Amino acid sequence: MRTVGTVSRGVRCPVVKEGDDLVKIVADAIEEMGRSENVTFHEKDVVAVTEAVVGRTQGNYAATDDIAADCRTKFGTDEIGIVFPIMSRNRISVCLKGFAKAFKKAYILMSYPSDEVGNHLFDDDLLDEKGVNPYSDVLDEKQYRDTFGYVKHPFTGVDYVEYYSELFRAEGCEPVFIFANDCRAVLKYTKNVICCDIHTREQSRRRLIKAGGEKILTMADILNAPVSGSGYNEKYGLYGSNKATDDKVKLFPRDCDKFVNELQAVLEQRTGVKMNCMVYGDGAFKDPVGKIWELADPVVSPAYTENLEGKPNELKLKYLADNDFKDLSGDSLQAAMKEAIEKQHGSDMVGQMKSEGTTPRRLTDLIGSLCDLTSGSGDKGTPIVFIQGYFDTWADQ
Repeated sequence: MRTVGTVSRGVRCPVVKEGDDLVKIVADAIEEMGRSENVTFHEKDVVAVTEAVVGRTQGNYAATDDIAADCRTKFGTDEIGIVFPIMSRNRISVCLKGFAKAFKKAYILMSYPSDEVGNHLFDDDLLDEKGVNPYSDVLDEKQYRDTFGYVKHPFTGVDYVEYYSELFRAEGCEPVFIFANDCRAVLKYTKNVICCDIHTREQSRRRLIKAGGEKILTMADILNAPVSGSGYNEKYGLYGSNKATDDKVKLFPRDCDKFVNELQAVLEQRTGVKMNCMVYGDGAFKDPVGKIWELADPVVSPAYTENLEGKPNELKLKYLADNDFKDLSGDSLQAAMKEAIEKQHGSDMVGQMKSEGTTPRRLTDLIGSLCDLTSGSGDKGTPIVFIQGYFDTWADQ
């Protein structure tokens, strides 16, 4: 009997630069990994590449001046509302710097006690201690400071209100902070708004427009086309961007469908096997201690080949062992389990008790999360992840 199920390998490759042939680099790395690790390739294998290197080889960068120019063109005003920016120096600080360059005054509405991806301004328990209702109470900066004081994030050591305040003032823009969890609170100050929330952005836009907002854009509308030759992303704009330098962001990559299909074709030409390929960004999982939900990208995977579409359709083996086959053991139990797995192959398991507890998420979200955990976010140097056995069941030998 086979003793190993899913295997995820972080694959090293040279540091890539703008203009490099990433398809060739990835194919070379997979071939070399196959030789050195004595790997036999299979059609259900997955080759995944982090969005960071895809965007870098594309040269998909933009400067704060580009962000500012786009904002000035699209708003034509000196004042702006900025709703629900997440608390991340890597993810949004450079974007905010671009906004600050475009306007003279910014009304910055911060959600509390945390942003949508779990970065906290302060501990949740302080809400009860201070008698603050986060569903209804709207605070100005003085009320916020009088109530919660100056709290630094436990991981970064940053007071984000202070940090963002200094960032805006350094660009000659006056920041006015508002603390609320209803985006419509900003309309008391301005009718022109940039929604910075990631996964709830369209809901915020709808609510603001219905409540009387005039020009309401999301970050997907900023740099969704090039400005003076800058990078851009026609679908996500500034979403998914990362800090490159103090004045430049690397944007979420473009044309990812073309990339994964070309990579699949080249790998098949070299290995004789048509493997699955995908581009991945942040995983979708929550840290139970730091309370941070990892997904600050607009999606886990911006592109993948067709066989990665769909959701798992699996049996819960422990349910079968405790119920349907509770009187079996040894070889009889093993044979019954394998027969049940083979029988359900291709059938719809939705709503059936024997699938209860299996993970009803998209395959690309699950595999992308595995890739993100495998490659890490620091100095492992493995922007390529190679996965085998993910689609195999206990019945496969």
